[in-house]
Formats: sequence, structure tokens, C-alpha cells
Amino acid sequence: MPGLLLNVDVPDIAAGEAFYTAALGLAVGRRFGPDFVELLGSDAPIYLLKKDAGTSIGPAGGDIRRYERHWTPIHPDFVVKDIGAAVARAVAAGAVQEGETCDARYGKLAMFADPFGHGFCLIEFNQEGYDAIAT
Repeated sequence: MPGLLLNVDVPDIAAGEAFYTAALGLAVGRRFGPDFVELLGSDAPIYLLKKDAGTSIGPAGGDIRRYERHWTPIHPDFVVKDIGAAVARAVAAGAVQEGETCDARYGKLAMFADPFGHGFCLIEFNQEGYDAIAT
């Protein structure tokens, strides 16, 4: 089975580190120079990579990095024990909540954008979790 790493591009490492440590309680692991930091405390390590706005996303050109709110077909969901406290912590750190916290058959869900335009969710599972919707 492959391992999982999550890389998050940010325009400013210090701002990214400040947000993700305050919003999610992650801790700095290793530093790999001034533009690359490891965050620990989730199921998979999260790596913040400094990438300037307007730079190409790949060696062949194409799209460029933008840090206003953007859509991507993949985003992280962070499982929390107390969604009310987690929402307050994320908002205090600079996240923008997108809509109200909602009830789902598997628990509670809150959707956000981080200060760099990346979407993420907080989920508080009930006792059944995703088994409540499994077929």
C-alpha cells in the first residue's frame, strides 16, 4: 500500500505555518530550508511548500498558481472530536467558513477556505461514522 503525503503550496511559509498550527493544532516537524516545512499531528504529514503566486504549476507550463479562493477536485477533510471548538479555532486562525455547519447522517460537517484559497472541511463523526451511509 502506498504512503500518503499532503503537499500544500503557500505564498508565505511563515503565514502558512502560523495558520495550520493555530487552526488545526499541527506541530512543526522538520524544516527543509526556508521554503519547505513539515507539519505533524494528522494521519499523514503535511508539507508546506513556498510557491509564489503566478508561477507555473508544472514544468510544461499551463495553469499558474493563484491564492484567491479556487476550486480543486481534491481537498483535505480533518476529523475532529468537537466541531464547535474546531470551527472556532479555524476561524480565529483566519479560515473563512463557507456556509453553516451542517448535520449529515454520519455526523457534522463544516466547509472552509484557508487564507491561501485552498478548501478544506472539518468533520465530527457520530458513532456510526461513514457506516451510516455505506451500501
